[in-house]
Amino acid sequence: MFDMFSNIIKNLFAGPATRLYPFVKRKTFADVRGQITGIDPEVCIYCGICQRKCPALCITVDKATKTWTLDPYKCIVCGVCEEACPKHCINMTGEYRQPVHRKEMVTQSKAPTPQE
Repeated sequence: MFDMFSNIIKNLFAGPATRLYPFVKRKTFADVRGQITGIDPEVCIYCGICQRKCPALCITVDKATKTWTLDPYKCIVCGVCEEACPKHCINMTGEYRQPVHRKEMVTQSKAPTPQE
């Protein structure tokens, strides 16, 4: 019983056991995938392989309108889409996603050229 009181007193005067995220952040690790920032629309051929390979179904590719949409809140950051892309146009950073007040989709499209 006295052991319990010594634990209580020790924990009462000790600091917090966790970080005060988002105010105190740790550095990212060397091989962290982080988040998908988007694609390079000039390189992308809109083949849809990233959409088919994505286990979270967070990517939507429309070849007709040449648009690519990502729901970053469904993404599990596995990197399968980046590895499967034949043109290597999907960009991932090693930074974690910042907290937000509103969920938004990431949509990118290819700018129409005069020949199209």
